[in-house]
Amino acid sequence: MIKGILGKKLGMSQIFNENGDIVPVTLIQAGPCFVIQKKMKEKDGYDAIQLGFEPKKENRVNSPLKGHQNKAGKGYFHYLRELLCDDMDSFEIGQEIKASDIFEKGEKIKITGTSKGKGFAGVTKRHGFGGLPASHGSLIHRATGSIGCSADPSKVIKGKRMPGHMGNRKVTVKSLEVVDVMSDDNVIAIKGAVPGPKGQVVVLKKQGV
Repeated sequence: MIKGILGKKLGMSQIFNENGDIVPVTLIQAGPCFVIQKKMKEKDGYDAIQLGFEPKKENRVNSPLKGHQNKAGKGYFHYLRELLCDDMDSFEIGQEIKASDIFEKGEKIKITGTSKGKGFAGVTKRHGFGGLPASHGSLIHRATGSIGCSADPSKVIKGKRMPGHMGNRKVTVKSLEVVDVMSDDNVIAIKGAVPGPKGQVVVLKKQGV
């Protein structure tokens, strides 16, 4: 069985559970994906399935990618991702894969996406520093402050938390609960928040993979 699927974050909503409590959920358009290529252990060193997600116009695809995706005969796709698979014989080139084939209600999964970019941020916002004195004539409040000693070791220690670009990084959130699987619409409702903005492409995988 393949270990996951590609999806697109649609936004957040809320669902009532069996007890009548409101559960905040993130809606994800999970699939349908199509098998574009099979990576075999004998030839490539590992077993994996390359999935294509979200159709793309033919005039937007370059020649090498056209030749690669034509083998599947399912058109062209914006996103191609490889996912590990332990049962290669059950998949064929061009086969359609839906979220309902992999996940079920109540299951715990992990989701990988790109976090929202926050631009250049200082240490207060980026790392949660407490800040410098707020009164008694202090001229700086949110600055970094001292970043090292003078005589010894006479350098800035590697890994020192400093200002810099915040966000726009690959983030994986584990143990997210599948609240509902809407198989007719290929939509999955995930309890809680998922990395990235609306429209962000994410990878949904089974827990422990």
